[in-house]
Amino acid sequence: MSIPQSGGGPIERHEQLAEYLEAGCKPKQDWRIGTEHEKFGYCKETLRPLPFEGERSILTVLEGLRDGHGWAPLEEGGKLIGLTKGGANISLEPGGQLELSGAPLETIHETCDEVNAHLADVKDIADRIGVGFIGLGAAPIWTHDDMPLMPKGRYKLMDAYMQKVGTMGRVMMRRTCTVQVNLDFSSEADMVQKLRVAFALQPLATALFANSPFFEGKPNGQKSWRSLVWRHLDDDRTGMLPFVFEDGFGFERWVDYALDVPMYFVYRDGKYIDALGQSFRDFLKGELPALPGETPTLSDWADHLTTIFPEARIKKFIEMRGADGGPWRRLCALPAFWVGLTYDQGALDAAWDIVKDWDQETREGLRVAAAEQGLQAVVNGVNMHDLAREVVGIAEAGLKARARPGAGGLVPDETHFLNALKESVESGKVPADELLEDYHGDWNGDLTRIYVKYSY
Repeated sequence: MSIPQSGGGPIERHEQLAEYLEAGCKPKQDWRIGTEHEKFGYCKETLRPLPFEGERSILTVLEGLRDGHGWAPLEEGGKLIGLTKGGANISLEPGGQLELSGAPLETIHETCDEVNAHLADVKDIADRIGVGFIGLGAAPIWTHDDMPLMPKGRYKLMDAYMQKVGTMGRVMMRRTCTVQVNLDFSSEADMVQKLRVAFALQPLATALFANSPFFEGKPNGQKSWRSLVWRHLDDDRTGMLPFVFEDGFGFERWVDYALDVPMYFVYRDGKYIDALGQSFRDFLKGELPALPGETPTLSDWADHLTTIFPEARIKKFIEMRGADGGPWRRLCALPAFWVGLTYDQGALDAAWDIVKDWDQETREGLRVAAAEQGLQAVVNGVNMHDLAREVVGIAEAGLKARARPGAGGLVPDETHFLNALKESVESGKVPADELLEDYHGDWNGDLTRIYVKYSY
């Protein structure tokens, strides 16, 4: 989850809220790719999740990255809770999941090099202290009580609030992982088209990257348990957002939506002030109960935007949020999928042509069916496997049209990063299917075998 935002002055006009989003508009030559991924750490000897502190702990890993790999510390309350270097951040999810929020980079070759270097650095430290990391959409065995809550003020507030607004918020916080990609837009119209394609095809990403078929030691009946968890989190701040497809949608409409999402906190002087359930609209009027008489800054607005969790969201860029965390090669496949679809206008138009006539019932139905059935889902005549074949083909064409070479020009474009998805299209199997085959086959129901086979 996001670190505190900074650098924004006072909000003196309502128009500044939309202007903040609009400031993200960039010419195409300045578009970049930011990849984020989370992973679970565990003790190799016990297969238990890592505590924050101790000989084998999250803190030890962070200190190793700080001291041995050139990362600068980020602290809260005197505790090391993150790192930063070269435009990238390493942060902690609530249950100790380690997240890399990558720097904005020009090509998928670069972003994949970044992922590879990060995982190699983490493995270097982890191997020395007897720790492992695994990429899955949900913790396969651990219970809620097994998972420590990291010492961040934001998480303490969220943990209490999640119990009041849904049934699975605390599960999301402690026991799920995702991979995301952040992408740019050139104008309001470009943002609208990209965001609509993002919402409509997010269920396809969920299906292709489904990687969480286990929970608390046994199959859970879903291929993406993580996706199901998000459907039972908090209706005020999650979902497929039908208004995005309404005539007139743009930055102002997103502002209206965001203002109606209840607040979590205000960050002041290194501390999180409890504003749970309070209204940013009241904050604008100087009537926020948590800070009577005080009005917000643009940093407060930026912080508030990080507490909204739909399947795709806009800040000064668009976040694609529908995929489970996964194996090494799929961390590069996700940016390849979305960059191929959205950074070439021909591909974006082709993707929009596929989804533009879907209604909200179809989009939501695909979201639910993708989590349960993966590529076997069929909703209102839309066959997920056929959809995957067509859309991955469009993404490949988009990457060919981008023609961004790698390896010193030896690789002509970025299409090979889609290979993992093309294999899924060919076989009809996604990572969850392979996990279930192992579980019911060679593992003979012994889920501890997952750590040996699927760790980084």
